[in-house]
Amino acid sequence: MQIKILKPGLMSTIQDMGRYQYLSQAVPVSGAMDTLSARIANKAVGNGDNAAVIEFTYADAEFIAETGLLIAYVGDGAIFQSGEQVLPPERPLFIPSGTNIKLTNNPSGSRTYLAIAGGWDLPGILGSKSTCLTAGFGGLEGRTLKRGDTLKNDDKLTTNAQQIVQNFKQKLQKNDTNDTLFYPAWNIPRQLLLPAGRKTIRVVPGNEFGWFNGRSIAVFLSAPYIIGRQSNRMGYHLEGAVLERAKKDELLSTAVTPGTIQVTGSGGMVLLMADCQTTGGYPRIAQVAAVDMPLCAQLKPGDSIFFKEISRREAEMLYIEREQQLHQLTIAVQCKFYKQYHAKHRP
Repeated sequence: MQIKILKPGLMSTIQDMGRYQYLSQAVPVSGAMDTLSARIANKAVGNGDNAAVIEFTYADAEFIAETGLLIAYVGDGAIFQSGEQVLPPERPLFIPSGTNIKLTNNPSGSRTYLAIAGGWDLPGILGSKSTCLTAGFGGLEGRTLKRGDTLKNDDKLTTNAQQIVQNFKQKLQKNDTNDTLFYPAWNIPRQLLLPAGRKTIRVVPGNEFGWFNGRSIAVFLSAPYIIGRQSNRMGYHLEGAVLERAKKDELLSTAVTPGTIQVTGSGGMVLLMADCQTTGGYPRIAQVAAVDMPLCAQLKPGDSIFFKEISRREAEMLYIEREQQLHQLTIAVQCKFYKQYHAKHRP
């Protein structure tokens, strides 16, 4: 399976779940900003969670299927169209060879993920295929996609992906056609796991939470903050009330990760994202709960958000609940295709 990029859009990169194992060597995590959408896209075509996907930022991209494709797309940044036909998200799609797919505007969010059966076939670097734009490695030559790039899938399919491919082949043979767009009526309901309209971000107090006076803490947990224009995969500048410190100590460079909220010397805040550095010298007022990082990934400049304090235990339980839900979705997708596949391949 292979596609050719006709129009790359604003920023399109290859990503997977990132490089957490190299934080101690100062290597950014990188990976998909919205890991939930990327994982659901992979589940829809039977891939493992860490299979490489294309991350599209906003719309205005276009590609052509140079072979028949089994793909899925998930996210809030774009809507896929073939001619006038809107392709539904969150489910496997058979795309005939020669089909042009355009990404049109979706005002709900900023990022969309394209998975293909087998995952995109690119070499791994430091255990990941993710593009690290800040260091210029990983993905496709360490850069954003450009016009004329060709990408193909890894033909080493998982058993789940084989089931889905075989099921689609049977349906196409039954209809005696290979040149028709085809997809099931069901979808994987991402909105049930994380409603895109929710603008309250849950946070755990950071190591330097106590460095700020009571008024600043109250403002942090009640006032709106706006995503600034100087925001990217490294971090979001948050525009809003200035926070004042009660403790004036200087902080030596210390560990930060995606989701860390730093307060700068001027009292402004920065929410670190996937391509952030691994250490920093600003006080860490809070850490975004892991389950809400996908929500942060879909924010756009000008969006307004609020922060809500939760305990570390609550954050852990929310994460466990999310993983259980995703596991149930994996089983549900398998059940959609299990009987048809094993009836065909019964010894």
